[in-house]
Amino acid sequence: MGLAPFAPDNTIFKNETALRDSYRPDELLERDEELAAYQSALRPVINGAQPKNIFLYGETGVGKTLATRMVLDRLRQDQADYDHLDLHTVNLVCKSMGSSYQVAVNLVNEFRDPHEEINSTGHPASDVYNKLWTHLEELNATHCLIVLDEIDAIGSDDNLLYELPRANDNGNVESTWVGVIGISNDFTFRESLSARVTDSLCDEEIHFPPYDANQLRKILTQRSQDAFRDDVLSGDVIPLCAAQTAQKYGSARQALKRLYKAGDLARDEGADEVTEDHIRQADDLVERDKVQSELSKLPTQAKIALYGLLMLDDDGKTPAKRSKIYERYSIAAKQLGADVVSDRTIHDNLSQLTLKGFLDVNEQNEGPNGGSYYEYEFSIRPDLARDVLRHDGRTGDLWE
Repeated sequence: MGLAPFAPDNTIFKNETALRDSYRPDELLERDEELAAYQSALRPVINGAQPKNIFLYGETGVGKTLATRMVLDRLRQDQADYDHLDLHTVNLVCKSMGSSYQVAVNLVNEFRDPHEEINSTGHPASDVYNKLWTHLEELNATHCLIVLDEIDAIGSDDNLLYELPRANDNGNVESTWVGVIGISNDFTFRESLSARVTDSLCDEEIHFPPYDANQLRKILTQRSQDAFRDDVLSGDVIPLCAAQTAQKYGSARQALKRLYKAGDLARDEGADEVTEDHIRQADDLVERDKVQSELSKLPTQAKIALYGLLMLDDDGKTPAKRSKIYERYSIAAKQLGADVVSDRTIHDNLSQLTLKGFLDVNEQNEGPNGGSYYEYEFSIRPDLARDVLRHDGRTGDLWE
């Protein structure tokens, strides 16, 4: 059987792009308080004063990046009415940059033509910083706002996050006011920063909390009006999609993925409408893809620890103490010929798995004599973890 010819369809979607991350709605729903706080924090710019440094944090898909785009677009639009202002903005996603040095190099290149960009290695850090200060000094703008999205990727090497917000105060840049907007999906990242960095970077902090089901329903309704043809969504599709996603993530991005996938399933079936069953199927498919993608990125030691918990779960022995997980981990690590790391390191791995939403942890307290301890169990379907570990190049050997 050969390939069927491609042909446009018009049964389900009117403009499916409206369900994608790249789509920019005219209005950011359910974020009035955060937008007001954001505008307030940027008011010094419109007054011609030194900008505050702003730190935004919250889970993925809760509106941080979209809010930043909207607020800065409005600021650029309004500053045109004032002769004393000339605003320049730089947007850098730091996801693939693991150090201050890499971020600084990429910032320098943001100010350069492609044929003049500097290499990512081979330059003394001081030279890279001096190049950055020179570009900011010669910018011919009154203000430069530098947006560092996903700054938690920078890890513990946070020197740039000290130097950049203080570029004016330290005299490195004198003719342009410099402000930094840091955006992080990692709630613990701020706690890992040194005190001097926290003082510099966090003049203003804005928390974007997870969306609840009612908020997600309004967002999905807004997008669906642009995305779907009239009357193709059965009555309970949006409430079900909102409720499922709110319970797990509180993320508009995850809700939109599920609604988009449900539309795809209906289209592939040749159905006339999107139903609750399509949403349930979509939830399972998207959940599987998300979990498997995240689990596959884990370090090997964390995967082996996860395998230990999986074996306990197979034996009906979860929730399990950390000591029991460590016993199973040690056996598996020796079987693979991997280093057996300390109990403390496995504790850190379990904590990270909990923060990522893969595990649930509960504290048990048996009183003065029994003491307290933590018990872990899966918060995702164990079979999803099993699929990833069985197909992993290292942990897959545990099933042979």
